[in-house]
Amino acid sequence: MQKRGPIGTLESAHHEPRLYRVVADRIQALIAAEGIRAGARLPSERDLATRLAVSRASLREALIALELGGVIEVRGGSGVYVSEVPEPPTRLPEGGPGPFEVLSARRLIEGEIAAMAARTATDSAIDAILKAVEEMEAHHANKTTNELADRNFHLAIGRATGNGAMVGSLEYLWDQRGRLWHKLKEHFQTEELRQETLKDHRRIFEAIAAHDPAAARKAMRAHLERVTRTFSRG
Repeated sequence: MQKRGPIGTLESAHHEPRLYRVVADRIQALIAAEGIRAGARLPSERDLATRLAVSRASLREALIALELGGVIEVRGGSGVYVSEVPEPPTRLPEGGPGPFEVLSARRLIEGEIAAMAARTATDSAIDAILKAVEEMEAHHANKTTNELADRNFHLAIGRATGNGAMVGSLEYLWDQRGRLWHKLKEHFQTEELRQETLKDHRRIFEAIAAHDPAAARKAMRAHLERVTRTFSRG
């Protein structure tokens, strides 16, 4: 059975396009309709979001996808421009959950995993979480090492639940941090967010170490909400 998609094309009920890809198509249509030439600046994010009737988060995902596809160029502090590269490639990243979809799922799932870990964590599990926190703090300036320590932190919390399915869920969510995520992070992660992330991880660890499920859940959700706000508002 088929139904009409949000931009007027027929889409299989089982293959609905991701919202950011729909928005990306609409941005490309706007560029063509208004004759915005290579090298020219697009309207502001606020204006585009209003004109397309989409959230800033969905718009930002779409812009990042178009940047990765070579259609536009995002210049920090200046704006978004149509690419000046002759005949730029227009193939967008493969469809998959966008960064804000992943963050939404993580807020729901990881909050409960943190609460579960606070109830069940052994001394050795708590030590593993602390080790990851300390590695992030020690290697704050090294992006690669810091990213690995960040992953280890979240997986250590999953392992502290004693539930392998929880660990598998976390690994899946982490693996969704693809090209869109890393480009979004490159543009919009601030030093302030990096410092607050270190504090957030300390608070999450302390709640788990204190075996306080409510505090662990609250601390994890607050951390992921902070990341979402930063990436969606800039």
